[in-house]
Amino acid sequence: MIKDLIPNFDREKRFIGRIILPLIFKKNAMYIYNITLNVDESIHDDWIIWMQDIHIPEVLSTGKFTKALMSEVLVEEELGGITYSVQFTCSSKKHLLEYYEKDAPRLREDSYKKFGNKFGAFRTEMKIIKEFYS
Repeated sequence: MIKDLIPNFDREKRFIGRIILPLIFKKNAMYIYNITLNVDESIHDDWIIWMQDIHIPEVLSTGKFTKALMSEVLVEEELGGITYSVQFTCSSKKHLLEYYEKDAPRLREDSYKKFGNKFGAFRTEMKIIKEFYS
């Protein structure tokens, strides 16, 4: 029991709960690979079906990510199009780097072959600090 391992546990439990326990039970950091895409309206319907039925499942099937979240970005772009964010969660930076090296080039090429220059994308890496729930 933790009480037996730490002298003055009762007196120090506030400090222990906020500082020591998170260090003892620290989980590995999780990462989000975020892709923000602006899609031309002329390909939108085909693109969204392809993303949901083919591309996102292919990315997940690489085994590097644990989940994906696809969201529409609620902004009106001056240049037009519809903007989306796709967030892939992975359990380590190593998995993300392996994805970049082994899988990303092929999967990106597939999307450009299918849709050409009718979409634009930029990518962001994020490290999850803490999740909150209600």
